Amino acid sequence: MKKILISSIFCALLLSCSGNDNVNENCNFLLNIGVNAIVNLNLPQFSQLLIPANSAYVPNAGNGGVIVTNTGTGFVAWDAADPNHAQSNCSFLNIVGGIQGVCNCAEENTYSLITGQPLGNANLQCGLKFYQVQQSGSDLLISN
Repeated sequence: MKKILISSIFCALLLSCSGNDNVNENCNFLLNIGVNAIVNLNLPQFSQLLIPANSAYVPNAGNGGVIVTNTGTGFVAWDAADPNHAQSNCSFLNIVGGIQGVCNCAEENTYSLITGQPLGNANLQCGLKFYQVQQSGSDLLISN
């Protein structure tokens, strides 16, 4: 009886496992590039991150650089390339008002830099690509 119960539980777990169902098949403009960046909050170019609801751009990481945002309860990081637009000279996000990212292309796709979700346009299918942030003293370690 014990073997049947264990086998049943194992089979149920095996059948319930599947691929990542949250991946949208249309979200394929960004590459899975390894990111390992360090942001030192003591440097002047990142000092705005000491204030909640502010963001800073980190070049030379990810698909189009990385945008780090102070949410007030911690830090989040997003790829600065628009996930709903083929990569081009205009497909990178500008930080607007500290908590929004706006694509430079004609569509001006807009995203929340707090949640990574599209704003104002229900037709956008992809949210921003997320990177993990760990704080170690005055350094933010950004990775995927």
